[in-house]
Amino acid sequence: MVIVEQISEMQRWSDAERRQGRRIALVPTMGALHEGHLSLVRDGKMRGDRVVVSLFVNPTQFAPQEDFAGYPRDFERDRRLLDAEGTDVLFHPAPQEMYPEGFDAEIEIRDLSAPLCGAVRPGHFKGVATVVAKLFNIVRPHVAIFGCKDYQQLQIIRRLVRDLNFDVEIIGHPTVREPDGLAMSSRNAYLNSEERKAALCLYRSLRHAEEMVGCGERRGAAIVAGARAEIAREASARIDYVSLCDPESLREIDLVQDAVLLALAVRIGKARLIDNMILKP
Repeated sequence: MVIVEQISEMQRWSDAERRQGRRIALVPTMGALHEGHLSLVRDGKMRGDRVVVSLFVNPTQFAPQEDFAGYPRDFERDRRLLDAEGTDVLFHPAPQEMYPEGFDAEIEIRDLSAPLCGAVRPGHFKGVATVVAKLFNIVRPHVAIFGCKDYQQLQIIRRLVRDLNFDVEIIGHPTVREPDGLAMSSRNAYLNSEERKAALCLYRSLRHAEEMVGCGERRGAAIVAGARAEIAREASARIDYVSLCDPESLREIDLVQDAVLLALAVRIGKARLIDNMILKP
């Protein structure tokens, strides 16, 4: 595995691979890798001839009061895991390489960024869209793979690609879960043993809503109330949002007629956890 830290070197590598007719798959990450990330790498190996994993904790998607400084980082562990998976290139730029002095560009996908996490993390998705656009121009992939756990992010990136005509295929990889249902996340590392048990309320609430729809419930307000009640059974859980919405537009819906997205954000201890599920009538 080659480790690349300079944008110009990454672009030269990608250009050479493209000239050879090889298909490049990109897996963007912020490190603190877990099995969910590694499943994206394996997916990339099936979809491309070469796999590039970017590891960059992007400062522009963190608000001043958020956990940028404390975000879990272990480069050597991440490097070993990626090397063992057969990753071709680990792109690991410094913040000043990605955002040199005088950097002044931003990309905003307005409508899709407004609800859900965007309502409680203003500016977050502007930082996400900007750094992903940069990664597409730097790595020049044919395909890029993102986890469906970050569903709003996935939809924003799909719109970014559509609206700005990036020649990149976007793949949404199914959420990878622990055996007890907890969605894998780098922020799970913040949870102590009791908080880890409490965090299962997210998955329980999704399954409860799924059962409600399976039993014929179609009223959006009732489904949301059922999910919120399941989370509220955990005293340490603080709900940011529970939203039943259209999977494409992310607009809230009142009546389930087709497949819908149930999306959650819940704070437990110092961890802010998100999860979602597509519910089908």
